[in-house]
Amino acid sequence: MKKIIRKILIANRGEIAVRVMRTCRTMGIATVAVYSDWDKRSPHLRIAGESHYLGPSPARESYLNVDKILEIARTSGADAIHPCYGFLSENPSFVERVEKEGLIFIGPSAAAIRKLGDKTSAKEIARTLGVPVVPGTVKAPSSPEEARSVGKSIGYPVLLKAAAGGGGKGMRIVREEKDLAGALSLSMSEAKSSFSDGRVYMEKYIEDPRHIEVQVIADAHGAVVHLGERECSIQRRYQKIIEESPSEAIDEKLRRSLAESAVRLAGYAGYTGAGTVEFILDREGNAYFMEVNTRLQVEHPVTEWRTGIDIVREQIRIAAGERLSRTQPEITFSGHAIECRIYAEDSANGFLPYTGRIEHIAHPAGPGVRIDTAIENGSDIGPYYDPMISKVISFGRSRPEALARMKESLRAYEIYGVKTNLDLLLWILDDPDFIAGNFDTNFLGRKYRPGLFTDPPAGIRTLAGLVAAALHLAGEGRFEQATDGCDPSWTSQRAEEMR
Repeated sequence: MKKIIRKILIANRGEIAVRVMRTCRTMGIATVAVYSDWDKRSPHLRIAGESHYLGPSPARESYLNVDKILEIARTSGADAIHPCYGFLSENPSFVERVEKEGLIFIGPSAAAIRKLGDKTSAKEIARTLGVPVVPGTVKAPSSPEEARSVGKSIGYPVLLKAAAGGGGKGMRIVREEKDLAGALSLSMSEAKSSFSDGRVYMEKYIEDPRHIEVQVIADAHGAVVHLGERECSIQRRYQKIIEESPSEAIDEKLRRSLAESAVRLAGYAGYTGAGTVEFILDREGNAYFMEVNTRLQVEHPVTEWRTGIDIVREQIRIAAGERLSRTQPEITFSGHAIECRIYAEDSANGFLPYTGRIEHIAHPAGPGVRIDTAIENGSDIGPYYDPMISKVISFGRSRPEALARMKESLRAYEIYGVKTNLDLLLWILDDPDFIAGNFDTNFLGRKYRPGLFTDPPAGIRTLAGLVAAALHLAGEGRFEQATDGCDPSWTSQRAEEMR
């Protein structure tokens, strides 16, 4: 049954809220923003049709406050809620609360999230369908004694992973049995804190794998399609920093096999909306199912570049009861796309998040370049949320062309006031093995050492930023606007033009 969606509450913040609002604008759909104390000046509030206060800065008191979000949805007259990614996006109880209120959840059903969003349940389904999975437990061990028994049966090293979430939270490698009990306790505690679910399961740790994921989209009429694969092997602290499509690691036979497995998994679970089926490849090129992310992914723009499909638009159409806009034979792939995530972090000091004020920022632009961001002059990077500043996505007819555009964009980026990983990203992109496509998830573990490059002291960067910002604004005759920054919508508009 088709449903009317006239207004959507975006239950998130930052660049992804801006990105979803951009598509809503093109569809003629009104948007409702929510914000915490920290986000009172966030650009996503100015882009939305209306904005409502959630609560204090900690996520548990604001963006995870289900009662308050639903209250705002009611009072604002929203028809639907888009969770974006993170926060409540993979919480089946939240989906049930949304639907109980008579609202539309833009994403999969609660049942589908429980089947595929839970890693142990997803592994059971994969095994049922004959999709190879990494050896390990299907259910979380109930005690340290059971965990030790599992460790002996599958052999060390083993990997501990939170059953209810991702992003590296609750994940630990254990190489010897003597370290298992302590690591298990820490993983369970972190999983409980991050996902309100302390279950941790175990699997054989695959040394130096490559990380491949397949984007799927499914409607409520039984149609499921894939939008190709992305490679996400360049990571630090188990979090992706560079993604690209297509992958250099797989041939056409394996590409078809992974895509078919992903479509079967989604179809079997009755999945609707956008989701990502993730696999790892071992050193011999064997592929194993890893998990399903039942939400929009941070790296979805690389897929949008190659297919020309607005994935957020598809999510909204599917939630409204419409059919997929294209069948599988109608989906075509072209060129190569790369995404680099720009973080405020100290790459020379364990990639620790870096807090501070953005005193000057100038985003790169050009043919085949897209910037997704909600950061502007005067934005503060704080301790409450992920310190990502922006995503730079480049597109080319070939991988070398996409790489050249990405490197030029990163060199042109001006960010002053905080340390960033720009130099790290450029170092990776210039590495001969990366250029040759010869890398895996341990790329940084093998190659990176502090001191490989130097970052100017924060004070120098701050002074340079102030001078650059003053000269720029004075040249435009608007020095008095120094604390207001630029129009946050320009990056979204520029990205659309580049497409």
